[in-house]
Parts: sequence; structure tokens; C-alpha cells
Amino acid sequence: MNAPEAKVITMTEVLKSIRDLPALPIIVIELMGTLDQEDAGAGMLAEKLSRDQALSAKVLRLSNSSFYGLSSKVTTIQQAIAILGFNSVRTLVTTASVLDTFASSEHVTFNFKGFWRHSIATALCAKTLARHLRLNQDQAFIIGLLHDIGRLVLVTGSPEHYASVVSYREQNDCYLIEAESATLGLDHTMVGSALAAHWKFPVLIQKAIANHHAPNAADPASLSPIVHMADCMAHALGLSDDESDLVSPVLLPVWSSMSLDQEALDRIFRDIEMQFEEANKILMQA
Repeated sequence: MNAPEAKVITMTEVLKSIRDLPALPIIVIELMGTLDQEDAGAGMLAEKLSRDQALSAKVLRLSNSSFYGLSSKVTTIQQAIAILGFNSVRTLVTTASVLDTFASSEHVTFNFKGFWRHSIATALCAKTLARHLRLNQDQAFIIGLLHDIGRLVLVTGSPEHYASVVSYREQNDCYLIEAESATLGLDHTMVGSALAAHWKFPVLIQKAIANHHAPNAADPASLSPIVHMADCMAHALGLSDDESDLVSPVLLPVWSSMSLDQEALDRIFRDIEMQFEEANKILMQA
């Protein structure tokens, strides 16, 4: 079947769309600069969060959700940090802020609910895989959440362009990334990496977003292989509730690098399925 007319978009146009997005809170940019540090600046986090009542309220609501199963109510940010730990609260702050950035987005042919369900599932899979490989779980979770974020930049910044992507995907029964390249001349990995750079996120995150479809299996510490596999696992679990979702194959070198036997893989799948609905409910209310 013939493809619709290509609507090539330039990176200059993409960067303009990125600059037009609402700015992330300064505290998020500062926190992301400490992503490779354990318990860095817990006092700073509490003090700065106390100045942002809306963000503080969201973090407290998340902290008191059944997902964390705390036996007593958390009433202050200091308590949240003390009980959940600096790293967990940092992840909650970043997640809530990113979700807020695109909270009001709409597009007639793009499934935003399915997008976020898949992103949250990928984040949970990435965190679980990182634990298995003894790598940074918080980094893996955040990259998993953001791995497809460039898609939202394209949808919200150039809806008429992305309509051609969706049409191409439907007509050719292919992956969205293939439809993006064919119709736009670029794809969401390039755009997502540019957004992470604009937000001043660490280079590790920028590169992991850029490379999650073509990771270097020999470098698991880059987290690209983990996010690649987490992305495929999330598709395989079908948690996006998107009928048009296609299961991506795991690259063989990445699969080999994970050292997962069937028992470990089954355990990871069970853990994700047990956690997902609660995590999705909590984060989508952030």
C-alpha cells in the first residue's frame, strides 16, 4: 500500500518545539545532576521542596500510597526522605514533574493513556533488570520512563506531522519508529535525547534515550541495553492496553548479556504484573 506523502521535519523545528515546552522546576534539574550520587543533598531536597507546595503535595500523596505500603502516614517531606530514602523521593519528584509537562496533551490519533502505561511498565521493568544486574535502579527507572519521551514532543509540537506517522504505521503494519523515519526523516530517539539535553539531564540519560533501540550490549552500565530489553518486555506484557501495539524483539547480544534463566525471567514478569496497576494509578494521579 502506498505511503502518505512525507512531511519531513527538521531538527530546527524540533528544537523550537522543545523550547516552547513548559520549563521543568529548577529543583528537578538540580536533582538530576546528582543522579549518580547516593543520598546526595537530602537536606537540600527537603528545603527546596518545601518552597514548592504543589510538588510537595504530590510527593506526599505518592509517599502515602499503598504502593509503598507504609504503616504510618507521612506528613512532611523530611519524613518521606527519611522513610523512603533520598533516591526514591528524587525519582518521585522527577516523575511527577515530567508527567505534569505533558499532562494536558491531546491528539486525535495518538493514545496518550497507552503511551504512559507503556512508559511506566518499561520503567518498572528497567528497575527490576537493574536490580538483577546490580546497577543503579533509580537511573534505570527514570530512563525507562523517559525512553519514548521524544514521541510526545513530536505529537504535541507537530500534530499534523505525526498524523502522517500514525497513518503510515496503520497502512504498513510496522513499528512506530520505522513510520517516524519514513515520514518525518527523524525519529523519537533523536528528539528524546535532544529534550534530555535541553533539560540538562546527565549525558548518561541522553545517550540511553538515543540508543535504546540500538544499544551496545557490551556496555550494560550505559543502561541502554537494560532499557532496550525493558521496552521489549513491556510490549510483550501488553500493559499499554493499545490494540495497535507491536511486540519488539530483543536483540540477541542484549539478551545474552542479561544472563537471565527462565526462572529469573518468570520472576521478573510476575513482579512487574503485581506492581504495575498500582504504580500506574499512583503516577498518573501525580
